[in-house]
Amino acid sequence: MLTRLFAGALLLASIESLLAQQACSGLSTLSLPHTTITSAVSAPEGAVPSAGPGNAAPVTAPAHCDVQAVARPTKDSEIRLQIWLPVSGWNGKYLQVGNGGWAGSIDQTALADPLRRGYAVAATDDGHQSAGPVPGAPWAVGHPEKLIDFGYRAVHETSIQAKAILRAYFGREAARSYFGGCSDGGREALMEAQRYPEDFDGIIAGAPANNWSHLFTGFIWNEQALAETPIPAAKLPAIQHAVVAACDALDGVKDGLLEDPRACHFDPAALLCKAGDATDCLTEGQVATLRKIYSGPKTPRTGKQIFPGYPMGTEAVPGTWSPWIVPPGVQASFGNSYYGQAVFEQSNWDFRKLNFDTDVEFGDAKAGPVLNSTNPDLRSFRDNGGKLIQYHGWGDAAISPLNSIDYYESVRAFLSRFPDARHQNDARHANTDPMDFYRLFLVHGMAHCGGGIGPNDFGNTRNPTLADADHNVLSALEAWVERGAAPSKIIGSGKAVNDPSKALTRPLCPYPQTARYRGSGDPNDAKNFACSMPANSQ
Repeated sequence: MLTRLFAGALLLASIESLLAQQACSGLSTLSLPHTTITSAVSAPEGAVPSAGPGNAAPVTAPAHCDVQAVARPTKDSEIRLQIWLPVSGWNGKYLQVGNGGWAGSIDQTALADPLRRGYAVAATDDGHQSAGPVPGAPWAVGHPEKLIDFGYRAVHETSIQAKAILRAYFGREAARSYFGGCSDGGREALMEAQRYPEDFDGIIAGAPANNWSHLFTGFIWNEQALAETPIPAAKLPAIQHAVVAACDALDGVKDGLLEDPRACHFDPAALLCKAGDATDCLTEGQVATLRKIYSGPKTPRTGKQIFPGYPMGTEAVPGTWSPWIVPPGVQASFGNSYYGQAVFEQSNWDFRKLNFDTDVEFGDAKAGPVLNSTNPDLRSFRDNGGKLIQYHGWGDAAISPLNSIDYYESVRAFLSRFPDARHQNDARHANTDPMDFYRLFLVHGMAHCGGGIGPNDFGNTRNPTLADADHNVLSALEAWVERGAAPSKIIGSGKAVNDPSKALTRPLCPYPQTARYRGSGDPNDAKNFACSMPANSQ
């Protein structure tokens, strides 16, 4: 009897597998607007090719239907997209993942974890193919439609076409749709909330490069300063040590982390060499360079801030100032590709000649409307029931976390000025606080999209771990969208900075709240901290 039951189960599984394969291959004939499905095959469980360094940990993806397609909404468009559909255990939801840098490829490792969670998941190359660790934008020269594809059209097209493919495969719509991305993916996330507020129910925007034209201007600002007077990477530990010594205790506990680096007013002149140049001090020119990096670019004619500078406290942490800022680092490559290729379309453009007044205005006018997602009007996204979680590491040396604060505050100011007229007589809707649908979490010590020091593991899109809403940003978003449970905090974990042999947990609080030590108990335990408003704001 048991033998017959076992044989019957095997037969049923075999039939289900065959039907899944047939349903998958059948998608190759699906007719979609200006889109061609180039491949639809059943993929068994197995390792996923890594887009990262050769020593990256292997990633395994469950069995799925792998669909690849090309969308051509304009004559000069060639938007590649890929969607993975779970063979079994679909959770009824769709997740789209964002890109990094200038995009140009699809990172299949980013699709694996959402697939394991039961999602149908998709991604795009943003309309062009590039190679190399820091690809530029040569494809933008003479191709304005490709710049638009990169700016916003490719992500929106992928959402439309992937959902149609999903619908054909499963025979029904996704119950919920989510988007998650960091860096350029964070820019894409905010672009979706602003331009296409009905595409997604929930959005995760990590370290968004949303003020693209001004961010890359800041890169050139740093490149020019370092070209005039370099700061060797060997001096970064002395800088960080001096900053932490001056400001570590401001948040109530000396733990090697600055809860809010804005409260630190360390003067680089304190490091001025007194007995000749050395690795533990700065020359007068290096003090001036450091001040420029901390302060950020300004328009010389008016003194207006173009983009925020970089906060203090993590200068020597691996993956932060080196390789991003010094010697000049990765920032310079991005800044030169933006102005040289996307703005001026000149292969011989010289960063030393950038005019921080007229050239910045030209870039804003030519490329800004396509690439920037800085519009503070999120009313349509809010009114559609959308929820937005944004996160940013205080140690991010690629995109200043102060930019995330600036955008959040612009949304707050906009909503205060333009309350919802439909509810002006309803006291329940009198509060125009963006926290009703939009929360920003700043992460102590974290570098660009992950890494760094401190409580930098919180299940973000590049480092998924625990699946509960207290420890995982996607789970927190699901709880908010699907159950109305807004995240009052997210618990980050990592290693204690002053003693890496000890585990560290810390609450990540929704801005403008910060984590404040209660005054007793283990400072490495999140339960001994409380989220509260900063003293100077109460």
